[in-house]
Amino acid sequence: MSVAPPQVAVLMGTYNGAEFLPQQLDSLAAQTHKNWRLWVSDDGSADATHDILRRCQEAWGEDKLCLLAGPGRGFPANFLALAARPDISADYYAWSDQDDVWLPSKLARALVHLAPYGPSRPVLYCGRTILTDREGRDRGFSPLMTRRPPGFANALVQSLAGGNTMVFNQAARELIAAQPDLSVVTHDWWAYQVVSGCGGMVLYDPEPLVRYRQHGGNLIGQNRGFIARWSRLKKLFAGVFKRYMALNLKALNQVTPCLTPDSQAQVRTLAELHGSANPLKRLRLFLAGGFHRQFRAEQLALGLAAFAGRV
Repeated sequence: MSVAPPQVAVLMGTYNGAEFLPQQLDSLAAQTHKNWRLWVSDDGSADATHDILRRCQEAWGEDKLCLLAGPGRGFPANFLALAARPDISADYYAWSDQDDVWLPSKLARALVHLAPYGPSRPVLYCGRTILTDREGRDRGFSPLMTRRPPGFANALVQSLAGGNTMVFNQAARELIAAQPDLSVVTHDWWAYQVVSGCGGMVLYDPEPLVRYRQHGGNLIGQNRGFIARWSRLKKLFAGVFKRYMALNLKALNQVTPCLTPDSQAQVRTLAELHGSANPLKRLRLFLAGGFHRQFRAEQLALGLAAFAGRV
């Protein structure tokens, strides 16, 4: 007796995405893993997004594409609300942006990585991307995040990978969606934090399987090169990163019972660092907490920012 391949719920958030949406839909249809269903949560598009989705639904059938209305509170809330919907059930869940292009083996490769882990432990797969320009021409790759293994000490201060690369099992989904009304910086950073902080496994794949389009309408842009790193440094020392930390800490405090004892201790250390007025104490707490980013220069900048009260 043959066993049915795992079912994947593809969770796509849309908002005025008509220009590039057809290419992403075509790349979903070309996946070598065929047992998937697309759930689209539209956050109030005023362009032709609805028309494109309706035509696709007519072609594919409602059992392959389901259209939903988003909460209208921005893209992180849209993705978290979609992951929390009780009417969506599958073996695995994959977030999808509206303007990327997936390589045909995207889902199949993710499932190979996820397969060795049972359903009881939360597991989150993510990875590198191919960066493309507005016309879809390849322009390099996102940074390779393999200098240090994924973990909560990294997740507290850095988002490892884009949500457009993430595939996760039911146990991880329950953690990610336990508090769908949380205010978070981004849904993908939150997924990395809550899965790693609650004892789950995070798998980072260095093989890029998503063409991540860079264009003026991106809500989150590229993460490589001097300009991108300079932008992050400016945010770090301008206080933007400290506001991110405040939002992350508030969200993590609402899931404290799910965090491991070690993770709870790291959250307390970061909160103490965040609220301290003493530069030397902040630096001591930064070193004691083991908080780290993936690249040496950014790690040095983070330590200086902690000393300066910008974390």
